Amino acid sequence: MVPDKMLKTVKVRIYPTVQQQELLAQAFGSVRWLWNRFLNLTNETYQQTGKGLSRYDLQKQLPDLKKEYEWLKNTYSQCLQVVCLNLSRAFINFFERRADYPRFKSKHGKQSLSYPQNVKISSDTICFPKLGEIYAKIHRPVEGEIKTVTISKNKCNQYYASILFEDGKEIPNPSSEGKAIGLDMGLNDFCVTSDGSKFTNPRWLKKHERNLKIKQKSLSRKKQDSNNRAKARLKVAKVHNKITRCREDFHHKLSRRIVNENQVIVVENLNIKGMVKNHCLAQAISQVGWGQFQTMLSYKAEQEGKLYLEIERFFPSSKTCNYCLNVVNSLSLEVRQWTCNHCGTKHDRDINAAKNIRDEGLRVLSLGTSESACCPDVRRNSGGRKKSTVVLSVGQEAPTSRA
Repeated sequence: MVPDKMLKTVKVRIYPTVQQQELLAQAFGSVRWLWNRFLNLTNETYQQTGKGLSRYDLQKQLPDLKKEYEWLKNTYSQCLQVVCLNLSRAFINFFERRADYPRFKSKHGKQSLSYPQNVKISSDTICFPKLGEIYAKIHRPVEGEIKTVTISKNKCNQYYASILFEDGKEIPNPSSEGKAIGLDMGLNDFCVTSDGSKFTNPRWLKKHERNLKIKQKSLSRKKQDSNNRAKARLKVAKVHNKITRCREDFHHKLSRRIVNENQVIVVENLNIKGMVKNHCLAQAISQVGWGQFQTMLSYKAEQEGKLYLEIERFFPSSKTCNYCLNVVNSLSLEVRQWTCNHCGTKHDRDINAAKNIRDEGLRVLSLGTSESACCPDVRRNSGGRKKSTVVLSVGQEAPTSRA
């Protein structure tokens, strides 16, 4: 059996010329039009026959569409083929409950198209079929076989290229030998570790709230479909882009630090989609970006040969005494410090929760009961954690072998 090779992605900023921007706009429009047409066709076919359309059913329609719509020939043929592949994958993800139902694409949102082959990369340029060489700020080396290059344009009219390549290195086998850490995600403190470290929530939206309010107020006063409204919309998009980049920078630096310092990383499988239904906390939860942070922890740990575990969301980490394992009946969110009625130990709510998360992850790892811990793309729909009859006494070091 051939071992799997490691896939990496590098996202770089590209600077197309005015002529290349026009060609990209045409390509974005062709890909978007094809996606919407095939999605509508799939919906109609399902309503009439009760069956959907496969990737092959969609791809075999492309030659006739190119004859009927000549402007489709201006776009690289492989980009149109990828649309069929992406739509097929979108339906697979929906039926396997990994994503929502595929939606129609708008010309006002983010635009993208993918090149699966015939892309050449040099030191400071990327050569695309039918576009030519585009200057790129390549800040990381791209060494290996290029799989896919995706060009995207955000609402700030900035262009990026995401390069997926295979570096030729084998995926390291995960090891549990080393330090283990539990992470408790929060709002006052973005992250609290089982070691007692607390990372303050930067609150990016609050820092730019005044500037965003001014730009949005100006946008609301502009005439519909006017040039001034388009300019005001661009200013609002730039503020949101600034918030997004600040959040990503913080997540990348913190996740890299945690992965470098620990071998086993245990977090909670948070039901973020359900939590944002609380209108009092929806904005605070949305701006903190727990899901993006945990995704970064997951893939960085995999690349380094380290373990990333998610325990069940119903595990009472905050209400369990880490010293005697006594579980209190109720503990409101306002209570940040509490004393165990059974052993009298005083707890910091977040640090105690992080320790319980770490110990639960190590218990699952030691017993080999993988069904008690969730992988990043698996979400259990029912049941909470049963009271365990055996609780291991573990310290900072993870077990050296897996059952």
